[in-house]
Amino acid sequence: MSENEAGKEMSIMRSLCNYCGACVGMCPTDAFSMEEASVTIWEEKCIKCGFCIVGCPIGAVTSEWFHEEL
Repeated sequence: MSENEAGKEMSIMRSLCNYCGACVGMCPTDAFSMEEASVTIWEEKCIKCGFCIVGCPIGAVTSEWFHEEL
């Protein structure tokens, strides 16, 4: 697997992520889960609100659809 989760609509840049949990706390549909040093995105729960992207303090969460809409 690459640094970004290739082929996914949502990506976490693993080299930037410090596992602060901001994305988990911002998500209204619980599409993110976190264990010790791993963040998982459950894309079937994602409603594409962008809260996780905006809420990540270091910009580790990204998505092509979000940046296309800006």
